Amino acid sequence: MLTRVQKWGNSQGVRFATTVLQEANIEVGDEVDVTVDRGRIVVEPSRRVRGKYRLEDLVARMPDDYEPHEEDWGDPVGGEVW
Repeated sequence: MLTRVQKWGNSQGVRFATTVLQEANIEVGDEVDVTVDRGRIVVEPSRRVRGKYRLEDLVARMPDDYEPHEEDWGDPVGGEVW
């Protein structure tokens, strides 16, 4: 795909065809990491976690002998249906 670098306000930008974004698994509005590798500009989907913790990391920290149990939150106080 041939495209041009264009000026947008005080920045420069490149437009990507929908098929290119689909192949890269990137959607409009997604965060991307932009790096330079040996003179090439590389754009990849961001691997940054949006929250503070990743579920996989939290689960990995659970003790091996962990047994889930039911919590008693007390009597209903509103329109809850149990």
